[in-house]
Amino acid sequence: MTLITEHIESDTRDRILEVAERLFRQIGYQKTTVGDIAKELRMSPANVYRFFESKKAIHQAVARSLMGEVELEAQRIVARPGPVLERFRELLTTIHRMNTERYVGDNKLHEMVEIAMQEDWDVCVTHMECIAGMIGQMIGQGVAAGEFEAPDLQLAALCSCTAMMRFFHPQMIAQCATKPGPTIDQMIDFVIAGLSPRH
Repeated sequence: MTLITEHIESDTRDRILEVAERLFRQIGYQKTTVGDIAKELRMSPANVYRFFESKKAIHQAVARSLMGEVELEAQRIVARPGPVLERFRELLTTIHRMNTERYVGDNKLHEMVEIAMQEDWDVCVTHMECIAGMIGQMIGQGVAAGEFEAPDLQLAALCSCTAMMRFFHPQMIAQCATKPGPTIDQMIDFVIAGLSPRH
């Protein structure tokens, strides 16, 4: 009986997040109320509060879910066999593409990300650490294959992430879209050149 209850509760929680994300996209995070979410689900706001203590908690869970999708795709690339240089390039372009699709082309979701960065910074920090960790894993694979040289993997990952910030950070992607600067391919070439063996 407990397993059935847990399954139903997990399903309800997922439905709340699905509707919340849709409403955040349609009318914006600021304008969406817990009452709006409850109404769409044909339940009372009190029932929504059984699963999430506040609108902020729903916001955090939606942000976490969106970031989790990027992390999952990145992890697939890191775990897949094949030449490291090709996969490293694919990893960086995929993170950029997914962040652009999710947050930049959608003003309402972009607003949600801005609020996440102001109010739920821990969610963003956890995501950035996860992405840096995966970039570090791939650099480690490159070192093992003789394609990269990086005595300090953590430092190499942080430097690579910093170099790619204009292409990773949702606000910077939006702000830099019309400003002069390198293309993503040129920036990745630059990062790869920095990681290439010196001999």
